[in-house]
Amino acid sequence: MSDILLQLLPHVLASLLYTALGIHFWQTRWRESTQPRLTLPMQPWERAAIFGALVVQGIGLYSGLFSAGGMRFSFSFALSLMLWLAVLIYWLESFRARMDGLQPMVLPLAALAALAPALFPQLREVANANAWGFQLHFLTAMLAYSLFTLSALHAVFMGFAERKLHQRAVTRSLSSLPPILTMEALLFRMILVAFCLLTAALVSGVMFSEAIFGKAMVLDHKTLFAFASWGIFAALLVGRRVYGWRGRVALRWTLAGFMVLFLAYIGSRFVAEVLLGRL
Repeated sequence: MSDILLQLLPHVLASLLYTALGIHFWQTRWRESTQPRLTLPMQPWERAAIFGALVVQGIGLYSGLFSAGGMRFSFSFALSLMLWLAVLIYWLESFRARMDGLQPMVLPLAALAALAPALFPQLREVANANAWGFQLHFLTAMLAYSLFTLSALHAVFMGFAERKLHQRAVTRSLSSLPPILTMEALLFRMILVAFCLLTAALVSGVMFSEAIFGKAMVLDHKTLFAFASWGIFAALLVGRRVYGWRGRVALRWTLAGFMVLFLAYIGSRFVAEVLLGRL
Protein backbone atom coordinates (compact mmCIF):
# COMPACT_ATOMS: atom_id res chain seq x y z
CA MET A 1 0.00 0.00 0.00
CA SER A 2 2.81 2.39 0.88
CA ASP A 3 4.54 1.64 -2.46
CA ILE A 4 1.37 2.55 -4.33
CA LEU A 5 1.05 5.81 -2.41
CA LEU A 6 4.68 6.68 -3.15
CA GLN A 7 4.07 6.05 -6.85
CA LEU A 8 0.98 8.28 -6.85
CA LEU A 9 2.57 11.07 -4.77
CA PRO A 10 4.51 12.80 -7.62
CA HIS A 11 1.38 12.96 -9.78
CA VAL A 12 -0.72 14.46 -6.99
CA LEU A 13 2.04 16.87 -5.93
CA ALA A 14 2.60 18.02 -9.53
CA SER A 15 -1.14 18.57 -9.94
CA LEU A 16 -1.24 20.70 -6.78
CA LEU A 17 1.75 22.74 -7.94
CA TYR A 18 0.21 23.36 -11.36
CA THR A 19 -3.07 24.33 -9.70
CA ALA A 20 -1.38 26.81 -7.37
CA LEU A 21 0.61 28.30 -10.25
CA GLY A 22 -2.49 28.53 -12.42
CA ILE A 23 -4.32 30.43 -9.67
CA HIS A 24 -1.31 32.70 -9.23
CA PHE A 25 -1.05 33.54 -12.93
CA TRP A 26 -4.81 34.11 -13.15
CA GLN A 27 -4.74 36.54 -10.23
CA THR A 28 -1.69 38.42 -11.47
CA ARG A 29 -2.39 38.41 -15.24
CA TRP A 30 -6.09 37.84 -15.85
CA ARG A 31 -8.04 38.99 -12.81
CA GLU A 32 -9.56 42.43 -13.26
CA SER A 33 -8.60 45.08 -10.72
CA THR A 34 -8.79 48.82 -10.23
CA GLN A 35 -5.03 49.14 -10.60
CA PRO A 36 -3.49 50.25 -13.92
CA ARG A 37 -2.97 47.44 -16.46
CA LEU A 38 0.80 47.15 -16.30
CA THR A 39 2.68 44.54 -18.28
CA LEU A 40 4.10 42.05 -15.79
CA PRO A 41 6.81 39.89 -17.38
CA MET A 42 7.41 36.41 -16.07
CA GLN A 43 9.54 36.52 -12.94
CA PRO A 44 12.55 34.24 -12.32
CA TRP A 45 10.85 32.56 -9.37
CA GLU A 46 7.80 31.82 -11.55
CA ARG A 47 9.98 30.09 -14.14
CA ALA A 48 11.71 28.19 -11.33
CA ALA A 49 8.37 27.10 -9.86
CA ILE A 50 7.11 25.83 -13.23
CA PHE A 51 10.39 23.99 -13.75
CA GLY A 52 10.04 22.42 -10.30
CA ALA A 53 6.54 21.18 -11.15
CA LEU A 54 7.89 19.76 -14.42
CA VAL A 55 10.61 17.88 -12.53
CA VAL A 56 8.15 16.41 -10.03
CA GLN A 57 5.76 15.32 -12.77
CA GLY A 58 8.65 13.98 -14.84
CA ILE A 59 9.78 11.80 -11.93
CA GLY A 60 6.29 10.35 -11.60
CA LEU A 61 6.02 9.69 -15.34
CA TYR A 62 9.43 8.03 -15.56
CA SER A 63 8.74 5.88 -12.51
CA GLY A 64 5.40 4.71 -13.87
CA LEU A 65 6.56 4.10 -17.41
CA PHE A 66 9.95 2.45 -16.84
CA SER A 67 10.18 1.22 -13.22
CA ALA A 68 9.13 -2.35 -14.07
CA GLY A 69 12.22 -3.08 -16.14
CA GLY A 70 10.41 -2.63 -19.43
CA MET A 71 7.95 -0.07 -20.66
CA ARG A 72 4.32 0.34 -19.64
CA PHE A 73 1.75 2.75 -20.97
CA SER A 74 -1.91 3.81 -20.78
CA PHE A 75 -4.19 6.62 -21.90
CA SER A 76 -3.76 8.45 -18.58
CA PHE A 77 0.03 8.44 -18.85
CA ALA A 78 -0.22 9.47 -22.51
CA LEU A 79 -2.40 12.43 -21.55
CA SER A 80 -0.10 13.39 -18.68
CA LEU A 81 3.00 13.10 -20.87
CA MET A 82 1.41 15.21 -23.62
CA LEU A 83 0.65 18.08 -21.24
CA TRP A 84 4.04 17.70 -19.55
CA LEU A 85 5.74 18.24 -22.90
CA ALA A 86 3.34 21.08 -23.68
CA VAL A 87 4.21 22.91 -20.43
CA LEU A 88 7.90 22.27 -21.10
CA ILE A 89 7.63 23.81 -24.56
CA TYR A 90 5.78 26.82 -23.14
CA TRP A 91 8.44 27.14 -20.45
CA LEU A 92 11.25 27.12 -23.02
CA GLU A 93 9.36 29.54 -25.29
CA SER A 94 8.98 31.97 -22.35
CA PHE A 95 12.70 32.78 -22.62
CA ARG A 96 12.17 34.31 -26.08
CA ALA A 97 8.56 35.58 -26.03
CA ARG A 98 5.88 36.66 -23.57
CA MET A 99 4.12 33.52 -22.37
CA ASP A 100 2.89 34.69 -18.96
CA GLY A 101 -0.58 35.59 -20.24
CA LEU A 102 -1.05 32.10 -21.65
CA GLN A 103 -0.22 30.29 -18.41
CA PRO A 104 -3.67 30.67 -16.76
CA MET A 105 -5.08 28.38 -19.44
CA VAL A 106 -2.35 25.75 -19.88
CA LEU A 107 -1.47 25.23 -16.21
CA PRO A 108 -4.98 24.15 -15.07
CA LEU A 109 -5.10 21.69 -17.97
CA ALA A 110 -1.68 20.40 -16.94
CA ALA A 111 -2.96 20.02 -13.37
CA LEU A 112 -5.84 17.81 -14.56
CA ALA A 113 -3.56 15.78 -16.84
CA ALA A 114 -0.96 15.31 -14.08
CA LEU A 115 -3.67 13.87 -11.85
CA ALA A 116 -4.90 11.41 -14.51
CA PRO A 117 -2.35 8.64 -13.70
CA ALA A 118 -3.43 8.78 -10.04
CA LEU A 119 -7.10 8.42 -11.00
CA PHE A 120 -6.51 5.78 -13.69
CA PRO A 121 -3.30 3.96 -12.63
CA GLN A 122 -3.82 0.91 -14.86
CA LEU A 123 -0.82 0.27 -17.11
CA ARG A 124 -0.17 -2.26 -19.83
CA GLU A 125 3.15 -3.73 -20.91
CA VAL A 126 4.45 -2.43 -24.24
CA ALA A 127 5.94 -5.13 -26.44
CA ASN A 128 9.12 -4.46 -28.45
CA ALA A 129 9.81 -1.29 -26.47
CA ASN A 130 13.57 -1.78 -26.91
CA ALA A 131 13.37 -1.71 -30.72
CA TRP A 132 14.82 1.49 -32.19
CA GLY A 133 11.94 1.76 -34.64
CA PHE A 134 9.40 1.79 -31.85
CA GLN A 135 11.42 4.30 -29.84
CA LEU A 136 11.61 6.63 -32.85
CA HIS A 137 7.89 6.22 -33.47
CA PHE A 138 6.99 6.83 -29.82
CA LEU A 139 9.21 9.91 -29.43
CA THR A 140 8.08 11.62 -32.64
CA ALA A 141 4.41 10.80 -31.95
CA MET A 142 4.44 12.22 -28.41
CA LEU A 143 6.31 15.35 -29.50
CA ALA A 144 3.82 15.83 -32.35
CA TYR A 145 0.85 15.31 -30.00
CA SER A 146 2.27 17.83 -27.55
CA LEU A 147 2.92 20.46 -30.20
CA PHE A 148 -0.55 19.99 -31.66
CA THR A 149 -1.95 20.33 -28.12
CA LEU A 150 -0.17 23.66 -27.83
CA SER A 151 -1.46 24.62 -31.27
CA ALA A 152 -5.03 23.91 -30.18
CA LEU A 153 -4.52 25.99 -27.03
CA HIS A 154 -3.12 28.80 -29.15
CA ALA A 155 -6.13 28.59 -31.42
CA VAL A 156 -8.40 29.01 -28.39
CA PHE A 157 -6.33 31.94 -27.12
CA MET A 158 -6.34 33.63 -30.51
CA GLY A 159 -10.08 33.19 -30.89
CA PHE A 160 -10.56 34.66 -27.42
CA ALA A 161 -8.28 37.61 -28.17
CA GLU A 162 -9.85 38.33 -31.57
CA ARG A 163 -13.36 38.26 -30.12
CA LYS A 164 -12.36 40.70 -27.37
CA LEU A 165 -10.71 43.01 -29.90
CA HIS A 166 -13.79 43.01 -32.11
CA GLN A 167 -15.89 43.84 -29.05
CA ARG A 168 -13.40 46.59 -28.15
CA ALA A 169 -13.21 45.08 -24.67
CA VAL A 170 -9.68 45.75 -23.43
CA THR A 171 -9.43 43.52 -20.39
CA ARG A 172 -6.46 42.65 -18.25
CA SER A 173 -6.39 39.12 -19.66
CA LEU A 174 -6.27 40.50 -23.19
CA SER A 175 -3.50 42.98 -22.42
CA SER A 176 -1.39 40.18 -20.88
CA LEU A 177 -1.49 38.10 -24.08
CA PRO A 178 1.14 38.44 -26.82
CA PRO A 179 0.14 40.41 -29.94
CA ILE A 180 -2.15 38.56 -32.37
CA LEU A 181 0.47 38.50 -35.13
CA THR A 182 3.03 37.07 -32.71
CA MET A 183 0.60 34.38 -31.60
CA GLU A 184 -0.31 33.56 -35.19
CA ALA A 185 3.33 33.24 -36.23
CA LEU A 186 4.01 30.97 -33.25
CA LEU A 187 0.90 28.91 -34.05
CA PHE A 188 1.97 28.10 -37.60
CA ARG A 189 5.57 27.54 -36.57
CA MET A 190 4.40 24.90 -34.07
CA ILE A 191 1.98 23.36 -36.58
CA LEU A 192 4.73 23.05 -39.19
CA VAL A 193 7.15 21.37 -36.76
CA ALA A 194 4.38 19.15 -35.37
CA PHE A 195 3.32 18.18 -38.90
CA CYS A 196 6.87 17.10 -39.74
CA LEU A 197 7.02 15.07 -36.51
CA LEU A 198 3.62 13.48 -37.22
CA THR A 199 4.82 12.56 -40.70
CA ALA A 200 7.91 10.94 -39.18
CA ALA A 201 5.72 9.13 -36.63
CA LEU A 202 3.44 7.70 -39.32
CA VAL A 203 6.35 6.66 -41.53
CA SER A 204 8.25 5.10 -38.63
CA GLY A 205 5.04 3.35 -37.55
CA VAL A 206 4.79 1.67 -40.93
CA MET A 207 8.49 0.75 -40.85
CA PHE A 208 8.23 -0.53 -37.27
CA SER A 209 5.25 -2.71 -38.15
CA GLU A 210 7.08 -4.20 -41.10
CA ALA A 211 10.24 -4.89 -39.09
CA ILE A 212 8.58 -6.40 -36.00
CA PHE A 213 5.47 -8.14 -37.32
CA GLY A 214 6.45 -8.70 -40.95
CA LYS A 215 3.30 -7.01 -42.27
CA ALA A 216 2.14 -3.53 -43.09
CA MET A 217 0.45 -1.33 -40.52
CA VAL A 218 -3.09 -2.44 -39.72
CA LEU A 219 -5.66 0.15 -40.79
CA ASP A 220 -7.61 0.24 -37.54
CA HIS A 221 -9.52 3.26 -36.24
CA LYS A 222 -6.43 4.68 -34.51
CA THR A 223 -4.40 4.62 -37.73
CA LEU A 224 -7.26 6.04 -39.79
CA PHE A 225 -7.75 8.91 -37.34
CA ALA A 226 -4.00 9.64 -37.39
CA PHE A 227 -3.87 9.77 -41.19
CA ALA A 228 -7.07 11.86 -41.27
CA SER A 229 -5.47 14.36 -38.89
CA TRP A 230 -2.33 14.42 -41.06
CA GLY A 231 -4.52 15.26 -44.06
CA ILE A 232 -6.30 18.08 -42.21
CA PHE A 233 -3.05 19.73 -41.12
CA ALA A 234 -1.54 19.24 -44.59
CA ALA A 235 -4.56 21.06 -46.06
CA LEU A 236 -4.18 23.82 -43.46
CA LEU A 237 -0.51 24.39 -44.30
CA VAL A 238 -1.24 24.39 -48.04
CA GLY A 239 -4.14 26.78 -47.52
CA ARG A 240 -1.93 29.05 -45.46
CA ARG A 241 0.80 29.00 -48.13
CA VAL A 242 -1.37 29.26 -51.24
CA TYR A 243 -4.50 31.12 -50.10
CA GLY A 244 -3.15 32.97 -47.06
CA TRP A 245 -5.54 31.35 -44.60
CA ARG A 246 -5.55 33.02 -41.21
CA GLY A 247 -7.92 34.10 -38.48
CA ARG A 248 -11.01 32.02 -37.85
CA VAL A 249 -10.49 29.76 -40.86
CA ALA A 250 -7.06 28.70 -39.63
CA LEU A 251 -8.31 28.32 -36.05
CA ARG A 252 -11.16 26.03 -37.08
CA TRP A 253 -8.87 23.81 -39.14
CA THR A 254 -6.39 23.66 -36.26
CA LEU A 255 -9.04 22.60 -33.73
CA ALA A 256 -10.54 20.07 -36.15
CA GLY A 257 -7.15 18.47 -36.81
CA PHE A 258 -6.36 18.35 -33.11
CA MET A 259 -9.66 16.71 -32.17
CA VAL A 260 -9.19 14.01 -34.81
CA LEU A 261 -5.61 13.39 -33.65
CA PHE A 262 -6.76 13.31 -30.02
CA LEU A 263 -9.24 10.57 -30.90
CA ALA A 264 -6.51 8.63 -32.68
CA TYR A 265 -4.89 7.47 -29.45
CA ILE A 266 -6.15 9.11 -26.26
CA GLY A 267 -9.79 8.61 -27.13
CA SER A 268 -9.36 5.03 -28.33
CA ARG A 269 -7.30 4.06 -25.26
CA PHE A 270 -9.85 5.68 -22.92
CA VAL A 271 -12.66 3.66 -24.46
CA ALA A 272 -10.63 0.44 -24.36
CA GLU A 273 -9.14 0.84 -20.87
CA VAL A 274 -11.84 2.68 -18.92
CA LEU A 275 -15.15 1.99 -20.64
CA LEU A 276 -14.37 -1.54 -21.83
CA GLY A 277 -11.82 -2.51 -19.17
CA ARG A 278 -9.19 -3.76 -21.63
CA LEU A 279 -5.49 -3.20 -20.96
